[in-house]
Amino acid sequence: MTTRQILANARIVLSDTVIEGALAIEDGRIAAILPGPSNGGEDLGGDYLLPGLVELHTDQIEAHYHPRSGVTWHRMAAIQAHDGQAATAGMTTVLDAMRIGTDENTRSDADDVKALAAAIETGVVEGRFRAEHRLHLRCEVSSDDVVDGFRKLMDAPRLTLVSLMDHAPGQRQFHDLGKLKTYLQTKFAMSDTDFEAYANSRIAQSQRNAPPHRRTIADECVRRGITLASHDDATRAHVDESAALGIQIAEFPTTIDAARASREAGMAILMGAPNIVRGRSHSGNISALELLDAGLLDILSSDYVPFSLIQAVFALSDSGALPLPAATRLATAHPAAAVGLTDRGRIAAGLRADLVQIAHRSGEPPVVRRVWREGRRVA
Repeated sequence: MTTRQILANARIVLSDTVIEGALAIEDGRIAAILPGPSNGGEDLGGDYLLPGLVELHTDQIEAHYHPRSGVTWHRMAAIQAHDGQAATAGMTTVLDAMRIGTDENTRSDADDVKALAAAIETGVVEGRFRAEHRLHLRCEVSSDDVVDGFRKLMDAPRLTLVSLMDHAPGQRQFHDLGKLKTYLQTKFAMSDTDFEAYANSRIAQSQRNAPPHRRTIADECVRRGITLASHDDATRAHVDESAALGIQIAEFPTTIDAARASREAGMAILMGAPNIVRGRSHSGNISALELLDAGLLDILSSDYVPFSLIQAVFALSDSGALPLPAATRLATAHPAAAVGLTDRGRIAAGLRADLVQIAHRSGEPPVVRRVWREGRRVA
């Protein structure tokens, strides 16, 4: 039995323009775009209608699972809390980023991550979630146990993206040791002696582990057709290494040189939406706006603030940095294409009716009014 609905009186954000009209939905797919006035249907009151946001890198599931130091929450409850937060921020597809590879600051090991992945699978089967959830494994290649941990998850059915990270001091995200020292001493109350011991240990560990671990994990992903991302590349040498491994997405390049090299290598460049909203990187690295001005920004991710993704889209439009359709593509069509999800990310006939209704006044944060996934209202 065919189900049909009309979303009427909307400003519909298409790939390259915004039109006033209605959207016809049949059996969870977009059936037709109907410009102009429409009789009947669900009146959106002139609000914007965007494709549902596609989030590739949010760490929030771990924040809900470990809400305080020494506290581990109920797995399903943590995932559902994260899911609700994501959906009400306009996300209809979410890649849950979970870390593999332990060190002295890690709160979850690979067995925890495997249990969370199993809980996500159960939640999907039981219809518990509003957004569609997939897996993104963040692999800390400098750690001793990252390969063993990865092998426990590499055949997970929802694994869609793997990123290769190395947070050893003196390179990539924290190439400035002074900034890293300030960050760790503020967060963990480290003494100068403790910081020096930590930095020396992590640097030695990275030199020992990172090159072979990168290659091993990358080879497994290429064999399985899993999209690979780099993380915090800072130099052309970093990007050359990433390209040789088959990396397709450059997550958070920290310098303009690394971003340019990533573009030349054919990688999609991903930056954090909080960087757009704040106008700068929290780590003191290159700003996303600088990369945008240079034509070197393809994808936005909410990273550590879920609402920042939709907020950044409208901030870019309000400021005149990008037209609204182009800003929207950074959070919808481009991330979907980067991980091979060609059935979503745009408002076009035949695609999934993943949609978000937004009320917005220029200069103010947008308001997420309603969210639909495959034509069913979920928020």
